[in-house]
Formats: sequence, C-alpha cells, structure tokens
Amino acid sequence: MVMDSNRRMVLAGGMAGLTAASLSGAAAAPGARLAPRPPMGWNSWNSFATTINEAQARETAQIMAQTLLPFGYEIFTIDIQWYEPGASGYAYAANPVPTIDGHGRLLPAPNRFPSSAGGRGFAPLAAEIHALGLKFGIHLMRGIPRLAVDRNQPILGTEHRAADIADRDSICSWNPDMYGVDMTKPGAQAYYDSVFQLYADWGVDFVKMDDMSRPYDAHVPEIEAAHRAIVATRRPILLSLSPGETPVIRGDHVRRFAQMWRIADDFWDEWPMLEAQFVRLENWTPYRGLGAWPDADMLPLGRLALGQRDSRFTPDEQRTLMTLWSIARSPLIMGGDLRDLDADTLALLTHRDVLAVSQTSTDNRPHFVEDGARIWSARPQAGRGRYLALFNTTDQPKDVGINLRDLGFCESADVRDLWEGRSLGRCAGRMSRTLPAHGAGLYLLSD
Repeated sequence: MVMDSNRRMVLAGGMAGLTAASLSGAAAAPGARLAPRPPMGWNSWNSFATTINEAQARETAQIMAQTLLPFGYEIFTIDIQWYEPGASGYAYAANPVPTIDGHGRLLPAPNRFPSSAGGRGFAPLAAEIHALGLKFGIHLMRGIPRLAVDRNQPILGTEHRAADIADRDSICSWNPDMYGVDMTKPGAQAYYDSVFQLYADWGVDFVKMDDMSRPYDAHVPEIEAAHRAIVATRRPILLSLSPGETPVIRGDHVRRFAQMWRIADDFWDEWPMLEAQFVRLENWTPYRGLGAWPDADMLPLGRLALGQRDSRFTPDEQRTLMTLWSIARSPLIMGGDLRDLDADTLALLTHRDVLAVSQTSTDNRPHFVEDGARIWSARPQAGRGRYLALFNTTDQPKDVGINLRDLGFCESADVRDLWEGRSLGRCAGRMSRTLPAHGAGLYLLSD
C-alpha cells in the first residue's frame, strides 16, 4: 500500500511511528479544560445552509434541549452568514453587504434575528440558549469584512483603520465576504481582540472559524491571533478550525491553538466521502487526546438540504458513520433538521453504549488493514477489556475479524454487541463477524 507524505501505513497490532504518548492516549493539549471530551452538538449548515433565522433557531434549540441534550449534545451552533440580510441557500453573493458595526465587526442581520436590533447582537438569543442548558456557538470567517475595509472603519481602541491591516490579496476562494488580516501590521491583533471580546460579551461559547485550515501555513498567523484573542477575553470559548484537509504534519501546532480542526473538506452523505474518512482518522491518531479532537465533520443524518431530502446514507452506512466517529473520537455534531427528526435517527444518535465509546474511551487505535476491511479498538473508561469496531467497506457481505492476541487477550473473551445490546457469548482465538455491505459492528470484549 502506497500513501502520500501525510499518510501513515497501518500495521498489524497498531501503527508504525507512533510515540509512546500517542499509544497510551495523546498527552493533554493546552485546551484540555475547554474540551476534555469530543464536543457534541448541532450545527445549522447541513439543514439550513445560510438561511437560518431567529424563529427557526429558537424552535430547533428547544427540540435539541428536549431530545439530544440529555445524551450530551450541548453545543448549538449557527453556521455561516448570519450577518447577511439576503442569504438564500448554499451560494454566496458576489458583492456581499454584511451587517457590521462601526468598528468593522460582524453583527446578526436584524431582519433575520430581530432580537439583535439596537446593537444587542446575539446576546438575547445566547441568553435563551443558555437558559435551555445549551452552549451557544457561531460561525466566523477568517479576516475582516471587505465592506469595513471599503469604508476604512476605525479599529476599536486604536488609531488604526481597517485598510491599514487588510491583506487584499488574501481572499477565500469560495466566499468573498472578507479580506485576510496582515498580522505584521499595527492594529491587526487589536482587531481580532475586539471581535472576540464582542462575541464573548454576547455569551458565545464556541466559534467555528472558517477559511483557516487550508492552506494551513498561510493562515498560521491568524490562527494564532484568534487563539490569543480568545485567551484575552477570559471566557472559555472553544475554537474549531475549518475547513480541511488540515495537514497531518501540522498536528503539533494545531492542537496547541485549537480544540477541534477539520480533517477533510465538507462531508456529505455519500459513501465515497465516508470511506475516505477512514484513512484520515487513522492518520490523525498521534494527535488525538484531551483538548485536541481531529474533526471528521458534521453528521449528515435525517432531513437535509433546506428540507429537500433525507440522508442518502443507507441504514448500514449510518451505523458505520456513528461507529467510526465514536471509536475514532471525532466530535459528534448533528447536521440534520431537528424539526423533522425521525425515531430511527434519534435512536442512532442517542445510543448510550455507543456514546460511551465516543466520550470516555482511551487508547483509540486502528489495526491491520486488509482489502475491504477496517478495524479499530479502544480501552473502556474502567480500563478493563477492549472496545472493538469492525467495518466492511466492500459492496458485498464480508467476514471481518482480528486475533484476540492482537487486542491483549490470551485465548478467549466474552463478547457483547453494543449496538444490539446483547451478549454474543465467548469467542476463542479470533473475534470475527459477517457484516453487511458498508456495514459495521461495535463490541465490548472482556476476560
């Protein structure tokens, strides 16, 4: 098997080249207190695109608090272009006219978020979200609004203006709203400080910052600037970087300055996209740990795309998705429309034994890869036994298994099927199951 320089060969019993720290669970990152477990929540992008409004946000948050919060889904996030009065879907205006304040900072469009009028921003909505027991998150594009630069607005607390810090050559390739910020210029850090202080004052708990991770090295100064600005607010705001693919060779850097980072571009409900995430999650194993969560992106389940369709994933593919995200400890961020949440999707999202793997397991690692199969294991919170995830990536039923000795067992082990909630008895020598096409199984093995 040949892989590019960002990819590692997966070997029998583990991975080559991993440090001792990674094999026992990566050492805690600086953001460990912000994100001691993979974050869980809901994000508006998969179901609302750029169009969500205040009434829809309130209704969705109430449903989330009732149905998902009891299982740990706590971060409610309004995704991109909440500042655009005329946002219309999955496209962006060529000549954006965002809502901004007198210091070039993005504000909610009041025609979509009426409670933001009068300079109140998202503070009223954030207070309502908090009253439901949820945390409040927003999406933010890298840089400074081009409109603020055109108006050459003053930067709060300084003698500098927007045109002084704007990098007019640094424009996102897929969204024209912003110019980059030249962090070598006086006033640049002050601008980011003012942005994050405003959002901290609103009560924001989570920021998904976009156009950051690609190209990564070009955006390192602004990644570090956002981190410094968050620290300066003294509010515990979790930082998520988007989109991917974040380069694996920058793992040491990204886990210092963010708590989540995307490992791929936008992920949607197509099997080739899901299959590609296996190698990406395997590659990020050395950098996964407390406060540092490689993010395979949101869960495109249930009703999607402005209510136009249901997820294209088959039931077996949906189980594979949840199994992989859980055993690899990717954040679990639901993307489907909660106003149309069906019983099967709800059951998939709220399976307590599976969520325990996501939220409490350690020593998560891939094992030997054979054609058409993937295998992961992890250590349960109690420290005894082993979680085992088996995946069939072929288009036909397939037997997938692993020798028990590769999981630390001598001869035999008791097996419990976590998805089905039943004992499978005792197996000897090798644990294997016949899985359906694109299917997965998740088990707890114990002495």
